[in-house]
Amino acid sequence: MIRTETVTDVTEETFDAEVLGAALPVLVKFTADWCAPCRQLTPVLREIAEEEAGRLRVVQVDVDRQSPISVRYGVLATPTLMVFRAGEPVASIVGARPKRKLLQELADVLDRT
Repeated sequence: MIRTETVTDVTEETFDAEVLGAALPVLVKFTADWCAPCRQLTPVLREIAEEEAGRLRVVQVDVDRQSPISVRYGVLATPTLMVFRAGEPVASIVGARPKRKLLQELADVLDRT
């Protein structure tokens, strides 16, 4: 998995605290090392994490290493982006997108913060 300072890796041990217990909405990227579209999405999510730092947190879950989380939320494809608010999934997006398109799809989530 490509790691960045602005996008935190979460594990089965840290998921509840980092995602479900977060004060801000959390965008979770379900990803894998072998997933080319996931790699394409990395710089986009890094930029969004930096620009929306006060309104949205961005984390990633490796579907191969943390499969129980993927199973719990029915993730069948990578990349899957899932937004959690107050411990509940409120939006799900499958596949890579350009930044502009992704921000349009996240507008509802960002507007409510």
